[in-house]
Amino acid sequence: MNDGARHTTIPLPEETTLARRTLGVPALVFLIIAASAPLTVLAGGATTSFAVTGARGVPVGYFLLGVILVFFALGYGRMSSFIQNAGAFYAYVTAGLGVRQGIGTSFLALVTYNAMQIGLYGVFGFTASSTLAELFGAAVPWWACALGGWLLVAFLGVSKVDLSAKVLATIVTLEFLVVIGVSLLSFGVAPEGVSAAPLLPAHWLSGSLGTILAFGIAAFMGFESGAIYSEEAKDPERSVARATYIAVAVIALFYAFSAWAFSIGVGPSEIVPQSQQWGPDLMFVFLNQHVPAIVSNLTAVLFLTSILAALVAFHNAAARYFFSMGRARVLPHRLGATGARNGAPVAGSLTQSALGMVFIIVFAVAGAGSELGPLFPVMTMFTWLTNAAGLGMVLLLCVTSVAIMRRFGREPEKHPLFVRTVAPLVAAVGLGTIAVLIMFNFDVMIESDGFSALVVVLPGVIIGSGIAGLVWGEFLRRRRPEIYEEVSRSNIG
Repeated sequence: MNDGARHTTIPLPEETTLARRTLGVPALVFLIIAASAPLTVLAGGATTSFAVTGARGVPVGYFLLGVILVFFALGYGRMSSFIQNAGAFYAYVTAGLGVRQGIGTSFLALVTYNAMQIGLYGVFGFTASSTLAELFGAAVPWWACALGGWLLVAFLGVSKVDLSAKVLATIVTLEFLVVIGVSLLSFGVAPEGVSAAPLLPAHWLSGSLGTILAFGIAAFMGFESGAIYSEEAKDPERSVARATYIAVAVIALFYAFSAWAFSIGVGPSEIVPQSQQWGPDLMFVFLNQHVPAIVSNLTAVLFLTSILAALVAFHNAAARYFFSMGRARVLPHRLGATGARNGAPVAGSLTQSALGMVFIIVFAVAGAGSELGPLFPVMTMFTWLTNAAGLGMVLLLCVTSVAIMRRFGREPEKHPLFVRTVAPLVAAVGLGTIAVLIMFNFDVMIESDGFSALVVVLPGVIIGSGIAGLVWGEFLRRRRPEIYEEVSRSNIG
């Protein structure tokens, strides 16, 4: 290993090279926050957490999760300055724990990002169908709306990445403005007065804390994605870490603040029963009571574009994992192909789009005549896949924390004790605890009445993907040692 090198570079043919020096810190921050979808979190995530946990302390949960993820980000950000790879988790785990573990992580990441992205088509289709019916009286089935969103995402996925960044920056800015507006309105109406009541320990230091954390982690999905764009960043040694720190801080503080403000607007004593009654519609019910209908309608449209932004962000992440693994020949090499002019991961993007279309069609057929009616895509496609993805993400973060400790521990003189050991250890313990909480509460998260095979099957698919990757890594070690050795050399860090 060359200790003087800041990071390892791999000679690549032109057709397997992403667009270089394209994204600055602001663009990276928007790409990261788009995956978390601020308006979707407030309208959907926060209200669902209030409803399911039955606790007022949901805002504190976002803050606590942010603290844990700050510890993770310290080591993760430092690692990004040494290794730039579109398959960030896979590269970092390979550098810290070994090639087999890295390949196992890559399989887990592929399934996790695809599950999250595809699951979002369910809620996008439902929301678009409902919005068209409400605004124009048009009866469009959810799957047709989902395919419309799929087409736009597929187009952006094979375009130059800065186009996606510009689109997402616009959407995210509008989302922030709406959420800030809702927060200010909440303080203005405050039927029970402005108080810190929802933040008191009695409302979160109880048996509900575990469920609050298990549900709340979904709001942070995508915060780690800055490193996925490291090969396309203008200053990857610095910009990725900065963007990650900014995104974690903004997400944690903004979500905690906006969830608290909304509970004040509805009323601390009413936020739980109202969330249980209205679910994600509560925010729109609240707006209809206090602002003109046109404002509520515009917010509904922005809610739809918020979901679209998350779809684009997770599509980009999944496409870049396909690209990274194809380039390394861990998966078919053609997946590493990029556009000759725009440097987009075209093969990986098309593969992800194909998977999305297959799942939309499968769920459309399965939902025909379902007793769930229009709620079918939300109660099945969205709920099942995104909660499974939440478990996968927590496992990825936990394993990566351990890998960061191992990697930096080999050169203790180069890395501060807090960054190389304390921070990743705290993150690993915290994230491991959340993973256990998710598995224990999985039946609640998928809203299952009694035992369901899905409580075993969905987590089993997530965990099984990592095991399958380990097996594939061992196969490559024995049968394709040249690939195995190249993966090891290219992720030394």
